[in-house]
Amino acid sequence: MKVLIVGANGQIGKQLVKLIKEADKHTVRAMIRKEEQARQFEDMGVETSIASLEGTVEELAEAADGCDAIVFTAGSGGHTGYDKTLLIDLDGAVKTIEAAEKAGVDRFVMVSAIQANNRDKWSETIKPYYAAKHYADRVLENSSLNYTIVRPGGLTDEAGTGKITAAENLERGVIPREDVAKTLYAVLDKENTYKRAFDLISGDEDTETALNNL
Repeated sequence: MKVLIVGANGQIGKQLVKLIKEADKHTVRAMIRKEEQARQFEDMGVETSIASLEGTVEELAEAADGCDAIVFTAGSGGHTGYDKTLLIDLDGAVKTIEAAEKAGVDRFVMVSAIQANNRDKWSETIKPYYAAKHYADRVLENSSLNYTIVRPGGLTDEAGTGKITAAENLERGVIPREDVAKTLYAVLDKENTYKRAFDLISGDEDTETALNNL
């Protein structure tokens, strides 16, 4: 598969691009917002495409042209206001879903947030972020796309352990970004994750076993 990584310059996105490139099973295209972000990917021999999640569906479809899958790892980040949460985490995600359909890209992997599907479990401190994730996920589930929604717990910068817990309903927990990237890579062509959504935290099973047991 040729995989477009949306949010390739983010912490999870960068690790996923590297994983795909080094594994040499799929090919990868990094979607970035600025020309100056291209150099690091070009130095790795990775193709780039410049497009903004605040741009048009047509521009995003052009960025995805020729790809077989999209992984949406983008986020507005904790330093922005909830206006950007609305524009990136909700509308940007929905525009990417529409762009995938427009470009004929069938496979779509979404990075969401643990328990985003369950309003009773939303964190009070970042409730608008959870609302954005919730409705973006709903749009994806109601689309024509072959989706997988991965809902990680609290993200850390620790080294990955390769050990996770994955299930449709988990209590709160944390997980290194490296292990999220590994999970995203693993689900790309794992058929038992098609049309599925699940929570993800650190655990005791290796990635492959945990995903096979979903």
